[in-house]
Amino acid sequence: MKKRTRRWLAAAVLLVLAAGIGWLAYGNSPVRAGANPPVPSAGSPTASANSPSASASPAPTAGSPSASPIGGQAPSASPAAPAGSPVPAEGASGASPAPGSDTVKRVPYHGSVEHLFFHPLVVYPELAFDGDSMAKGYFDWFVTVKEFRSILDDLYKNQYLLIRPDDLYGTRTGANGKTELYAKDLLLPEGKKPLILSVDDNNYYDYMRQNGNIQKLVIGDDGRVAGFAVDPKGSRVTARDNDIVPLLDDFVAAHPEFSYNGAKGVLALTGYEGVLGYRTNDASAAGYAEEKAGAERVIKELKATGWSFASHGWGHRDAAKITPAHLAQDTDRWLKEVEPLIGPTNVYIYPYGSSVDRVPAKLKLLQDRGFQVFCSVGPLPYLKITKEALFMDRRHIDGMALTQTPKRLAPLFDAAKALDPARPKAAN
Repeated sequence: MKKRTRRWLAAAVLLVLAAGIGWLAYGNSPVRAGANPPVPSAGSPTASANSPSASASPAPTAGSPSASPIGGQAPSASPAAPAGSPVPAEGASGASPAPGSDTVKRVPYHGSVEHLFFHPLVVYPELAFDGDSMAKGYFDWFVTVKEFRSILDDLYKNQYLLIRPDDLYGTRTGANGKTELYAKDLLLPEGKKPLILSVDDNNYYDYMRQNGNIQKLVIGDDGRVAGFAVDPKGSRVTARDNDIVPLLDDFVAAHPEFSYNGAKGVLALTGYEGVLGYRTNDASAAGYAEEKAGAERVIKELKATGWSFASHGWGHRDAAKITPAHLAQDTDRWLKEVEPLIGPTNVYIYPYGSSVDRVPAKLKLLQDRGFQVFCSVGPLPYLKITKEALFMDRRHIDGMALTQTPKRLAPLFDAAKALDPARPKAAN
């Protein structure tokens, strides 16, 4: 009875998540005020102007002091290098210039900035799409290993380039003596387009372990991060082809020009079931020290190889719906339990894709706790930088996106080609 109750609760969480993400992505969270996104492709849903996460500040007009090459940002503190000037390629964390080249021509980038997010990959579709109470949630929000591989190939072919959030902004001391943000001049190799990739709920919750995801990230025999799973037959498997982190690590190793200065992705973590598959949420539990040490080994390697971290709230609470007191309590618990493991981060990725951009008291609450970069969900790129914060929308890449909005995704990748034959034709 206890096991059945846990499965019912997990299914309920999945259904609530589906409602939140689906509403934001397809109903009321399209292009936000102040953005300069590309025009939706023919046949794609029309964006409305009623996004609940729209910024309260209007977009700067052309020629105004706050206008910049990247839509909605403040100006950079330093001038851009002349267009076409060669800049030595930087090779942090294993990045290197294209074979046979010791310099890469970089030019100012003036377009929109894509931010795509995923959930941990489905490595065993037969467990995810098995018709149980969680199958619809898995159809809606997850992609399989095969689908991710296809998406990655297309992003690379379409000239996208991984960057970090902090490649977009810098900090300086303002006239009032306070630290303020400013937009950097983003210099990219000619023809390249910037892409931030993030992964939500990279915690490998108990329900994930039972439905086709891996169990946790580990350090393999070669010293690199790998995925540990238990396959449908009960065999223990450690591999580098079963989750986003090892797959992207290997892809960048093969295609170093896909990464700007060694950037990989942002892992958005909650805390209520620990982090990265390690149950670090109960310090009194037997084996806690071992779990904590395991998580710290993986985190150290991730940070050394270009990955960064974000808060996704401790309990995956909807910041827009809970009271300021509950938001403070949730955030403080995350800072107490998770931040000591991963180190400081100023990136807050809203659970459910909602936001408090237009709720000054809640926004200040998060800012007072050190967060400056706020990421919500929307169907098209949105980026705005003020002196106080950076606001950005992310596109959710999942079963809903692949099956319902393929035309909108066409500039990024071929959704029809990506679809895994193991995915059902419709959610069930």
